[in-house]
Amino acid sequence: MSKLINNAAEAVKDIKDGMSIMLGGFGLCGIPENLINAIYDHGAKDLICISNNAGIDGFGLGKLLNKRQVKKMIASYVGENKEFERQMLSGEIEVDLVPQGTLAERIRAGGAGIPAFYVPAGYGTEVAEGKETRSFNGKMYLMEEGMTADYAFVKAWKGDTKGNLIFKHTANNFNQAMAMAGKITIAEVEELVPAGELDPNQIHVPGIFVQKIFQGKDYEKRIEFETISE
Repeated sequence: MSKLINNAAEAVKDIKDGMSIMLGGFGLCGIPENLINAIYDHGAKDLICISNNAGIDGFGLGKLLNKRQVKKMIASYVGENKEFERQMLSGEIEVDLVPQGTLAERIRAGGAGIPAFYVPAGYGTEVAEGKETRSFNGKMYLMEEGMTADYAFVKAWKGDTKGNLIFKHTANNFNQAMAMAGKITIAEVEELVPAGELDPNQIHVPGIFVQKIFQGKDYEKRIEFETISE
């Protein structure tokens, strides 16, 4: 069955206020630019956004923050977004900062149907407040819960009409795990091909995890820190 839709606007038309959304990417690498812009235009608010970070001022998730569409961010660090930092320090937005490896594993576990697991990261810090702890082989661990979301927005290099996805190098990052953890996963791709054209051995996410797919356009692919040799 084809999962092809026309564009990002069609993809997000059913998103409602207060929904939770996972957004792939690391910094600005591999972020679903078209879907973020579509949510910005759509105007859904009070969103719970789960992402490694919140983009930069005025781009990526930074656009949603500027428009006050995000009620809560679950992320691993503030990054280079000054508006995100300002809203967090002023109490205008709820923020759950999660160690990066723990965040990745919570998402992976959620997609795999694993309800909880133990990690050493965060024991003895504020991260451990209110969480179950347990000793294994003389070392203390925290129990963390697997994580899912109403939607997952991911961006891939190539995809086919059945939703099979291939990521390019490090743009895989959180995209692959999030594609499995969203109750509804929407994929935007740079190159869309008919079903059967992708090499099965190269597919990172099987189409069974993807409900909607479209070919993106006008990618900016900005760089957070541009360093040029003298």
